[in-house]
Amino acid sequence: MKIGMCMFLWTTSVSKKHEALLKDIKATGFDGVEIPVFASKPDDYKKLGEMLDRIGLERTAVSAMGDPAMNLISPDGATRKAGIDYMKWAIDCSAALGANRLSGPLHSTLGAFSGSGPTAAEKKRSVASQRAIGDHAGKKGVTIGLEALNRFECYLVNTMDDLCEHIDAIDRPHIKAMYDTFHANIEEADPIGAYTRNRRNVVHIHISENDRGVPGRGNIPWKDTFSAIRKSGYDDWLTIESFGRSLKDLAAATKVWRDFAESPEAVYREGYRHIRDGWKKAA
Repeated sequence: MKIGMCMFLWTTSVSKKHEALLKDIKATGFDGVEIPVFASKPDDYKKLGEMLDRIGLERTAVSAMGDPAMNLISPDGATRKAGIDYMKWAIDCSAALGANRLSGPLHSTLGAFSGSGPTAAEKKRSVASQRAIGDHAGKKGVTIGLEALNRFECYLVNTMDDLCEHIDAIDRPHIKAMYDTFHANIEEADPIGAYTRNRRNVVHIHISENDRGVPGRGNIPWKDTFSAIRKSGYDDWLTIESFGRSLKDLAAATKVWRDFAESPEAVYREGYRHIRDGWKKAA
């Protein structure tokens, strides 16, 4: 098992100016960080990867698609192509970074709604888009972890059952699932069962408290969660995801209107101990 920290808490553009923070994350005990991929070029991510190598941090990547002009389930072919091209770029950046995992709500436009649930036509278009993305990801050695989001952030896939049924239909080895404790707490009648039923597709896990704050301070059933993950044989990334208000666009997209902790340090230092100790107790 590896413990990671998503850099969304501070930025969507990690750079040299975050080196001191990254060193402290390493000193805290983290195995790696999750790097947002939203702008720049593959060469820039290659340089960032070299800095992470010097610090001693492994890495995964995360992204999202908030522009309706890149909607992967749009009836307009040019719009879907723009989304596929964006995903190919994000995959190339992730590979240059040295990340073999790119996760997030990378199936449809974040925060865009049709006014009804997903249609059969939208799911069919999604399958075609994801197959094209998965083929490119395979060539680059990157696995996509699609994320089921709560109903207030997307409508295509809200539960792990729906997500994994869709992934089975996509049928590409590099298109898999991510399990997020925050979204599961909202949408799943049985968050633990939602994970165990769909373990076969899970390649990444976000550890996120019910209020997006410090892991361990809220009402997520952590003892049962860690026990289920460990018993399932999962032995990969457990990455803390928390958000702050410093990034206005991200805060708006994730509906963050207040601070969830007294400091970012409380989130990653206390959160690290929470995962480390919870994992040990689940043995």
